Amino acid sequence: MTTNADTETLLILRIPAIRHLAWLCTAPQLLAAPVSFDPLQWLPDDYRDKLKHWDKHPDTMPARLAATTERRLGHYFERLYEVLLVDLLGWDLVLKNQQIRAGNQTIGELDFLVRNVQTGNLEHHEIAIKYYLGMNEEPEGTRWYGPNARDRLDLKVGRILSHQSPMAQRAEAQVLLANLGITETITPRVFMPGYLFYPEIEANVPDYVPREHLRGRWCYARELASSELTGWVPLKKPHWIGPWIQSGQPDAGAAREAADFVEAKGVPVLFAEMEWQPGLGCWVERQRWFVVPGEWPLGPG
Repeated sequence: MTTNADTETLLILRIPAIRHLAWLCTAPQLLAAPVSFDPLQWLPDDYRDKLKHWDKHPDTMPARLAATTERRLGHYFERLYEVLLVDLLGWDLVLKNQQIRAGNQTIGELDFLVRNVQTGNLEHHEIAIKYYLGMNEEPEGTRWYGPNARDRLDLKVGRILSHQSPMAQRAEAQVLLANLGITETITPRVFMPGYLFYPEIEANVPDYVPREHLRGRWCYARELASSELTGWVPLKKPHWIGPWIQSGQPDAGAAREAADFVEAKGVPVLFAEMEWQPGLGCWVERQRWFVVPGEWPLGPG
């Protein structure tokens, strides 16, 4: 669970990339498994001080963190994770995004191969940041779909555990690594933070999802037709990595335009419902909502 100190750190950091990185350090995951990786188990006690220092003195932050923020969430998430491994944990990056091939076919890749300096062991980290919306279906019960409904929680967990995480143990990977002079045992790790967005009625959650997972709500755009959306802010990538804060009052008109866009274009949009925090002097995210078009999850998304 996120501690009060962690929450305080998140809300006082004003540079978005540093706030996003701080969130990665403490974010609950969507998968609890023997291979799951918990950064807090390894982070030094002063990591919050380092984040605050970077926030106050941006010229001191790592170049990969100061680089232009990109809209592609997966690539940006990888960049943040590299900073976590190298600049906060102080671990040695051995390989990154190393493709594994069988003949002329790419069968997968190793996201990160790093040396844990505290144990001396090599670790293979597979990472993903995910957002899933619960849909009650009979007779299956609740299925958790991504905004792009081709993505599903059960399918992703199955693939990351059965295919991606064991990739370093594949014969093809062993040959490639041996050619690079790497012959030692490699420990697999998985890091998969994110949110589950609940429907209005009760939803069933798989046993492998930790109880402390982050939660939001979802609804159809038509359900908001008569709502003023006061305090709502549409979030664009990469600001799906939270929490969202802003100094200016939320623009209800912009929120209405974004909600209308969902139905008009058939594209889900993520919103933050904000509240004023006088102690911080800014608006702070209180609740997250995914708003989806009427045909979701069957239509384009």
